[in-house]
Amino acid sequence: MSLTRKILLWAAIALFAILLAAVLFLLMFDWNKAKPWINERVSEATGRNFAINGDLSLTWQRAQPATDTWRDWIPAPRLSAHDVSLGNPEWAKADSNMAEIGHITFSVNPLPLLNNTIVIPALQLDDPIVTLERIRDGKNNWTFKQTDPSAWTLDLQRLYFYRGEITLKDEVEHIDAKANIDTLEPTAVNDFVMGWKITGTFNGARINGDGKAGALLALKNVDKPFPLEAKLDVGKTSISVNGTVTKPQELAAIDLRLRLSGASMADLYPLTGITLPKTPQFSTEGHLIGTINKLGGKWTYEKFKGKVGASDIAGSLVYESKKPRPLLSGTVVSNLLQLSDLGPIIGADSNASKKERGVAQNQPANKVLPVEKFTTDRWGSIDADVQFTGHKIVHSKSLPINNLDTHLKMQDSVITLSPLKFDVAGGNMVADIKLDGRNNTIKAEAKVSARHLKLKQLFPTFQPMQASFGEVNGDTSLSGTGNSIATLLATSNGEIKSLINEGTISKLLLEQIGLNIGNIVISQLFGDKQVQLNCMATDLTVTNGLVQTRTFIVDTQDAVLYVTGTIDLAKEQLDLTIKPETKGLRIVSLRAPIYVTGEFNTPKISIDKGVLALKAGSAVALAVVAPITALLPLVNVGSNEENKCTSLLKEAKSKPVAPPPGKTYKAKSVSKANK
Repeated sequence: MSLTRKILLWAAIALFAILLAAVLFLLMFDWNKAKPWINERVSEATGRNFAINGDLSLTWQRAQPATDTWRDWIPAPRLSAHDVSLGNPEWAKADSNMAEIGHITFSVNPLPLLNNTIVIPALQLDDPIVTLERIRDGKNNWTFKQTDPSAWTLDLQRLYFYRGEITLKDEVEHIDAKANIDTLEPTAVNDFVMGWKITGTFNGARINGDGKAGALLALKNVDKPFPLEAKLDVGKTSISVNGTVTKPQELAAIDLRLRLSGASMADLYPLTGITLPKTPQFSTEGHLIGTINKLGGKWTYEKFKGKVGASDIAGSLVYESKKPRPLLSGTVVSNLLQLSDLGPIIGADSNASKKERGVAQNQPANKVLPVEKFTTDRWGSIDADVQFTGHKIVHSKSLPINNLDTHLKMQDSVITLSPLKFDVAGGNMVADIKLDGRNNTIKAEAKVSARHLKLKQLFPTFQPMQASFGEVNGDTSLSGTGNSIATLLATSNGEIKSLINEGTISKLLLEQIGLNIGNIVISQLFGDKQVQLNCMATDLTVTNGLVQTRTFIVDTQDAVLYVTGTIDLAKEQLDLTIKPETKGLRIVSLRAPIYVTGEFNTPKISIDKGVLALKAGSAVALAVVAPITALLPLVNVGSNEENKCTSLLKEAKSKPVAPPPGKTYKAKSVSKANK
C-alpha cells in the first residue's frame, strides 16, 4: 500500500473514531451536569431566572417527518427536560414564575444547522402553567430584554400542549382571564388536536368560552389550512367562529363562519377596534374572509343576515387597513326596520331600553329632550363609506315609511348623511345631516325638506281625517353645538317653516300623536269636537336655542289663531300667547288670549278673562311681524289641489307690523286685526 493511501485510510479511521467517540459521548454523557451551564446561559440571554430543576436527557431518533430519502437516516437529537421554570421581571406583581412546565420535549433537524437555521419539527409542553402580565404603564413580562440581532433563525413547526393553563392579567385592557388547554384526539371528520376553555373578566364583564383547533403553528402546509372552532361570551356579547386559518402565525388568510350577538353593537369596539353605533340587542351571522398585509389586512363580512331589535339587516361590509385610518365600506339593507330601534343610535331611547342594554339610565324625569351624550372619542379611529337602504320602516302600525335610502360617510371624525331620503304618507322627506366631532363637542348641521305629506295618510286610523285632502310641506335648517340632542338643540340656530293645508283637528287627534300642549289648547278653545282646519302656517326662527315666532297662524272653521312668543329649548320652557279671532259668536272663550307657559313635561294653560284681555289681544295681533312671503314657496310645490293657505297668507300680509320699542299705534292700524 502506498504512503498516500495509508495516510487517507488512517485519516478516515481517525475521523470515524472521532465521530464514534462524539456519538458515544453524547449517548453516555450525563446531561444533568450541563444544567448549571444551560441555566446560566439562558438566564443571561432572557434577563430572567431560568432553571431546569428536574432530569435533563438527550436521545437520538430519525428525523421527522420521514421523507424516504437518505436524510431520514441522519439521526436527530431529541432533548427532554423536566420541571422547567422561567421567572418574572422584578416589577411583576405575580408571586409565581412567568412559566412553569412539567416536561419539555423537542427535537432538532441537524442538517439545517449548517445554514444557521434551527428547525424544531415539534415542541411538546406537558403541564405548562404560564402567567402573562401587563401593568398600567405598558410593561409586560412577555417582552424580553433587547439583544443584538442573531445570525440564527428559529423555525418552530408544531406546538402541542398537554393539560396546560395560561393566565392573562392585563391592566391596560382590563383583562383577567384563564385558559385551560388540553390535547384532543384527531378524528376522521376533523383535524382538531387541541381544545381549551376560558373564564375570567374583561372590563368588568364575565368571560366564558371554549374552542378547539389544529396543531398550533402547524402552518407550513399551505394546502391544508388550520382548522378553528371557538365561542366566546363577554358579558352580553357572544362571538362564535367556525372555519380555517392559513398560516396562523402570520394570519395569512381567514375563512370563517362568524356569528355575533349582544346588547349593543357599540360593545364590539374593545373586541374588534371598529367603531359601531349604539343599538338595541342584535345578532348577525355571515361569512368572514380576510388576508393580512403590512398595514393590517383586508376583512370582508359578506352576505351576513341578522336582527337589530325587531329590525332585520343584511348586506356585506369590508374593513380595510389604511393610513391614516382604516376604512369600513359596503352596503346594508333592511326589509323591515322599526324606527324605535334607531333610538339608541341618537340617544333617544327610554330608560327602560338603556337598562336592557346595560347602560346608565341618565334621562332625568323632568327632562323631555334626550340628554345622553354622544361619544366622539372613537370617531377618529376609523373612516366609513356605507350605503344603507330600508325598504319599510315602521314608526307605528299605522304609519309605515318606505324606501329609505342614505349614504353614510365618516372621515376624520366628520359624519355625513347625504342625502337621507324616504317616502312617507304619500310624500317624501329629504335631509342632509353633518356631524363634526373633531373637537370635544359636536358641530351639527341639518337641512330637512318635507313635500306632499298627505294628512289622511299621516293619520290612517283616525276616521275623521280620511275626508281630508290637505297635505304638509315644510323646510327646516338648523345648526348647533353639543354632545347630546338636548345640548345641540339648546345651542341651535336656524329656521323652521311649514304649511298644513285642509285638514281636521281635535283633542282626540292630538292625544293620538302625543301633543299634550296642543291637546289642552284645543280643549280650551273648542271642547272635544272635531274642527275643520283650513291652514296652519308656521315660520319660526331659532337663535341660540330660543325659538321665536315670526309667523304662526292656525285657520279653522271657527276662528283664526295667532300664536306668538318663544320656546326655550335650553331650559325646556314655554312662553306662548294664542290670540283667537272668532269668525262668529259661537265661541265666547275666543275673546280672550290663551297663555301657554311652564316646562315641556308640565305645560300650564291659562286664559286672560280680565279687563286687559282686549289690550293683550291687540298686542298679540300686532306681534305678527313675519315676512309672509317667506312661506309662499311652500304654498304650491307641485300639488294640483287648491291650497287654502294662499288666501290666509294674503290676508296675513295685510296685518299691521309691530313698531319699534317705545312707539305706539294709531287706532286705525289695529282695527282690522281686532274686528
